[in-house]
Amino acid sequence: MTDHDRLFKELLTTFFWDFVQAFLPEVAEYLEPDSIVFLDKEFFTDITAGDRHEVDLLVRGRLRGQESFFLIHVEHQAQPQAEFARRMFGYFARLHERHGLPVYPVVVFSHDRREAEPDVYEVRFPDRCVLQFRYRVVQLRRLSWRRFLSRPNAAVCGLMARMKIAPRDRPRVKLECLRLLTTLRLDAARMRLVSGFVDTYLRLSAAEELRFAGQTARIPDEREKKGVMEIVTSWMEEGLAKGRQEGQQEGRQEGRQEGRQEGRQQGMLQRAREDILDVLEARFKAVLPSLTERLQEVQDLGVLRALLRRASTVASPEAFFEALQELARV
Repeated sequence: MTDHDRLFKELLTTFFWDFVQAFLPEVAEYLEPDSIVFLDKEFFTDITAGDRHEVDLLVRGRLRGQESFFLIHVEHQAQPQAEFARRMFGYFARLHERHGLPVYPVVVFSHDRREAEPDVYEVRFPDRCVLQFRYRVVQLRRLSWRRFLSRPNAAVCGLMARMKIAPRDRPRVKLECLRLLTTLRLDAARMRLVSGFVDTYLRLSAAEELRFAGQTARIPDEREKKGVMEIVTSWMEEGLAKGRQEGQQEGRQEGRQEGRQEGRQQGMLQRAREDILDVLEARFKAVLPSLTERLQEVQDLGVLRALLRRASTVASPEAFFEALQELARV
């Protein structure tokens, strides 16, 4: 099960200033970037509901050119929730009281609902409004990915994967995320963070993978194409490593003898899968990202050997994918 809060928190923490520049440009005008400090986890208990909540992200920063500090509270919400606005006000009131600083509240909504989320919590009486609390809303599904194509920004590269995307554009958006990513010159760890985020939220079907591969092959800049393919290759390697780990875990659970036999069998299957991918990569310099997952489903060594022969003779990765569908029935 995908831990949405963890993925978003990692992305926003690692690339917080990028997030502010792209999605809170007014705040970027007065926030001093060198003053940003991430504060320790804040926990609050909802006495009426009996729930304990953790603030997703709390940052202290200084007003540019001044000695005045303020807080930025960023909350991620993966599911629509009744009374969420009231909860945001509760966070605001407690953070303001505890730290004695102004609080700028922000919510990043990543759920699929397209209706506009409220950005206000009010307490009204017939004769007056006692309270009007407003917070900043970044509702990804209401943002067009096309608006962000020209922004070489790591937070944008990741969050584009959750924006408003027409079904026909899914392969292109995934490719554009990776093309932007290759321009940023990030270190390996941060590159994996963003690319993994994109792959999690833009999983393509077999047909979409074919279109993705075709669009990748048509990238005119060879350096850019190479960068994209290096990311795709890293996904495949991670898939292989995960497959090995799962095979080893399953072997241990079956008992020593059965585990050794199963381990040997899984090792032979995995080596056959790796041989297939090595041949395809050597011949075509590009492999469909979905092939790793599809090959993991093949548990017949004879079928894998037949596929290895096909990998040596087919005219294209797409032709091999069709052979895989035919021989393995997956």
